[in-house]
Amino acid sequence: MNRKRAIRVAVVVALLLVAVWLVMRSPMGLDVEPGSTLVLELSGDYVEGPEPPIFARILGERRRPFVSLLSTLSLAERDDRLAAVVLRIRELGIGWGKAQEIRDAIGRLRSAGRKTVAYLDMSVIGGGREYYVATAADEIYLSPAAIVPVLGLAAEYMFLGGAWEKIGVVVEAERVGRYKTAVDSFTATEMSEAHREMANSLLDSIDAQFVGGIAEGRGLEESAVRRAIDSGPVLGSELLASGLIDGIRHFEELDELAGPVVKGEDYAGVDPSDVGFEADANFALIYGSGSVVSGRGRTSRTGAPVFASQTVSEAIESAAEDPDIAAIILRIDSPGGSPLASEEIWYASRKAKEAGKPLIASFSDVAASGGYYAAMGCDAIVAPPGALTGSIGVFVLRPVLTGLFEKLGIGITGLTRGRHADLLLSGELSPGARQRLRAIVTDTYDLFVTRVAEGRELPRERVDALGQGRVWTGAQAADLGLVDELGGLHVAVDRAKRELGLDEDAEVLLLPFPKPRQLADEIRDLLQGRASLDLIRAIVLPDLVERLGSWSWVLELPTNTPLLVPPFLVDIR
Repeated sequence: MNRKRAIRVAVVVALLLVAVWLVMRSPMGLDVEPGSTLVLELSGDYVEGPEPPIFARILGERRRPFVSLLSTLSLAERDDRLAAVVLRIRELGIGWGKAQEIRDAIGRLRSAGRKTVAYLDMSVIGGGREYYVATAADEIYLSPAAIVPVLGLAAEYMFLGGAWEKIGVVVEAERVGRYKTAVDSFTATEMSEAHREMANSLLDSIDAQFVGGIAEGRGLEESAVRRAIDSGPVLGSELLASGLIDGIRHFEELDELAGPVVKGEDYAGVDPSDVGFEADANFALIYGSGSVVSGRGRTSRTGAPVFASQTVSEAIESAAEDPDIAAIILRIDSPGGSPLASEEIWYASRKAKEAGKPLIASFSDVAASGGYYAAMGCDAIVAPPGALTGSIGVFVLRPVLTGLFEKLGIGITGLTRGRHADLLLSGELSPGARQRLRAIVTDTYDLFVTRVAEGRELPRERVDALGQGRVWTGAQAADLGLVDELGGLHVAVDRAKRELGLDEDAEVLLLPFPKPRQLADEIRDLLQGRASLDLIRAIVLPDLVERLGSWSWVLELPTNTPLLVPPFLVDIR
């Protein structure tokens, strides 16, 4: 055995021993005492994707599937052994769609007779989203040292046009859609009137949902909530006086912790059959997360999830052909990307309809541009009220670098064959080449409008009027006919059950497609020197996506092609 192979075998053996240890220590068949309190921590990011491979988890992979949180809350909803659920809420890295799904799940807990307590254990200036989640609970408590100002909402937009001018770069753009303001993010120095109109509309819609949710959860009039927000309560005593919380105490002093307590990580060992779960049907759960790109893959070179056309299309086809699968849920959390990839996913969805199985799109935080396009082949679309959706529009960006080259003392000469071949060079375009570029963008937009018109059964003129690159919230999109129903994954599953004619109380098991890689596959790859991308990411790039934050998906966008993406960094917080 050569030295390299010996090292690989040693690494595999070590990882395998750790994997066995993890399996042995995992709580299986947890015995929950009657009258127990379940304690769940809500913090950080939750991704729309399956569990990462076991070796990636061993090596520090911190990705947590959002569906796992929803599943835990669903189990607790059914578990009559639980008297209460305490949610220890720390800073969350989620959008308004996921926040609303968590609130809905808390509401179902309350309806099932579980007392719900939210404990805000954080100290941040902008804690509105976390407080919004907390207001779904029966009671809200605050740590004595916590700072959770309820200051309302704000959105900030960045324009890079002036920065390019300083280094001699001119960014040329062609777009269809007066609201396709992703272009402005690169070419402008300030917000256009169209952009301002759209941004204010989004902010107004989320603000109405934010204030309405707080009022409903706290039993207050909306006018009282707005007065409280405008008074800018910061201290816990001010929040208490305004009726926004129920008390201030240390976590360990909560009354619900006096009896038997079950930790969230241990509760994961509960057998669903222990709470009466028995599946009446299996639904495929297919994830479309991250930038829409062509080809295969689940994660990008930066470690972020990708909505890869071939991977998703094959998963849809496989689920449609699987006799054990009754319906398909396409879970989308994507800002868009490649028109070609979006078209491929649309085509796969249309073909899957021949199998006669319901195909329901379930939007998460965002399903815009190419992410929205990909849902047009589905039978129905379900979106949370706060999800960002729509953005039916197209653009192309083309940097002119000759000014930068001059500043750097770099000479450049371009030679062409063909009247419009200057489109491939780095200098300014000829009128003819610009016309060809504009034709490409217009043709892509026309196809996008056609797909939406067919999928939503709307006149093309209506789609064009609602399009123009404009982003809508899920609530607005439902009013306009761009989505069918408001809600999260739970509502999407109910929609599929209705399509199948199943009883409202029918139990459904969600199975991820494509099927997760097995431990044996990971071991074989390691022995053969072919580590999976997930494993490489866990070793080499554990923090890159976190550091990039909202910009990480930008790195995966294709170049030299029209793009279907919304305005950059639409983050209302």
